[in-house]
Amino acid sequence: MDEAVTVACAVLGLLIGSFLNVVVARVPAGQSVVSPPSRCPSCGAPIAARDNVPVLGWLLLRGRARCCGTRISLRYPLVEVATAVAFGATGHWVAANVASPDWPLRGHGLAHPAALTALLAMLYLAGAGLALALIDIDTFRLPFWIVVPSWYVAGALLAGSALLAGNPAAAARAVLGGLALWLFFRLMHQVYEKGMGYGDVRLAGLLGGYLAWLGWDVLVVGAFAGFFVGAVGGIAAILLKGAGLKSAIPYGPYMIVGAWVGLVFGHSVAQAYLHASGL
Repeated sequence: MDEAVTVACAVLGLLIGSFLNVVVARVPAGQSVVSPPSRCPSCGAPIAARDNVPVLGWLLLRGRARCCGTRISLRYPLVEVATAVAFGATGHWVAANVASPDWPLRGHGLAHPAALTALLAMLYLAGAGLALALIDIDTFRLPFWIVVPSWYVAGALLAGSALLAGNPAAAARAVLGGLALWLFFRLMHQVYEKGMGYGDVRLAGLLGGYLAWLGWDVLVVGAFAGFFVGAVGGIAAILLKGAGLKSAIPYGPYMIVGAWVGLVFGHSVAQAYLHASGL
């Protein structure tokens, strides 16, 4: 069962990855992601459907546009592969853990509507998180029109999953957790506006909802992990790239990585800490 879910999610990820390439290119430019259809960025010729097949299209074209021979960036197939890996890993993780007592679904297996809804919620985070991370790296922005709509999509999926499982407390916890992390980041933004963009504040609300849905301990671990990963990344940028203390560093990717650390390892880390502390 786990293997079938992993493969199905990975295949879906390939298709979503192709769409994410469009999102990453067009949303920061204020363009529609549905119109016009895909076109060659060099000569503007429409891209044929057979050339838009994820990864395979790039390989068959040998990395060059059929219309004008312009080199197609390796980034396109890499994003598609990365999305497939992320979706496959997410599907495997959900299938393996969804019935765990650490999850708020009260032992329901993946065939239950509550578990399937939870799977959709986590896949959505995987896709949206990857798109946001790439955009933040490219532009130092986290677009409003991705983050804020994601509040409502994620909220509906997480709350719906909890309610289908007969666990309204988890739905309430997701809302409160999102508000709590948003408020915490909002205060940091207020104190030092130049050190944190408001896009990070909005993203905190989204990630806080996911983390708290799994538990308050997961929220704490995921929030701390984001700061830790960000600190390590900042030090690495200074050492490897010569960045200064005042250099702009996109923080969104670190928040997203930290959130996934919390989601996957949060309960275990919290329990290990409490045990080591003798609490």
